[in-house]
Amino acid sequence: MNLVVAGATGRTGSEVVAEASRRGHDVSGVARSADDVGDVRVSPASELPDLLEDADALVDFTVPEASREHAARAADAGVPYVVGTTGFDDEGIADLREAGEATPVLKAANFARGVRALLEVVQAGVAALPDYDVELTETHHSGKRDAPSGTATAVLDAVDDARDATLDRTHGREGEHERGDAEVGVHVRRAGNVRGEHEVLLAGNDEVLSLSHRAESRRVFAAGAVDAAEWLAGREPGWYDFGDVP
Repeated sequence: MNLVVAGATGRTGSEVVAEASRRGHDVSGVARSADDVGDVRVSPASELPDLLEDADALVDFTVPEASREHAARAADAGVPYVVGTTGFDDEGIADLREAGEATPVLKAANFARGVRALLEVVQAGVAALPDYDVELTETHHSGKRDAPSGTATAVLDAVDDARDATLDRTHGREGEHERGDAEVGVHVRRAGNVRGEHEVLLAGNDEVLSLSHRAESRRVFAAGAVDAAEWLAGREPGWYDFGDVP
């Protein structure tokens, strides 16, 4: 397949380029800085419309402002769009969904299959322990912009679904604060080159259950994103999730 990668010189984008190349796909990239990645040519973002003319899919790991424009470009060209960018506000998500009316769009906060399993386990665990306190801690590299991470937000949504309620998300604690029954603590750490760690702690009845996932390499995200692009190519327009990918 002919794959275009937006954010091709970034931490995850460059891994997507490498993974797709290993699988034998024809790969081209766009980025703010047009530095080639290995043997793959990376062009300025202004050339994206031209590259999409022959593309089978677009994979995007950039920033919300750029991704909103990329979504519109993909919709105009009718090119399936896989987006791993996080940190969108409601308006940004609405733009992605609008693009899904013209082309297939697959949005995921995390493309690790282990995280997909974690979300299922968290939902089951929280549902099985309805009276237990829930706390979430996530750690990423020092350059990550959005906090909490998109994956952490997806975990929190899974907790809400399991409790059939919207819990109060308390971001860190300072001073005197009595924990409420409808509260979930959210703790964010940014340090070094940590790829991604998420831990959900459930405590009550004199016991503690800890559910966690740690990414050892960004290659795991790249592999999932390429899996998604391969699966999405040729699908009908619509809104898809990484959970749809076999």
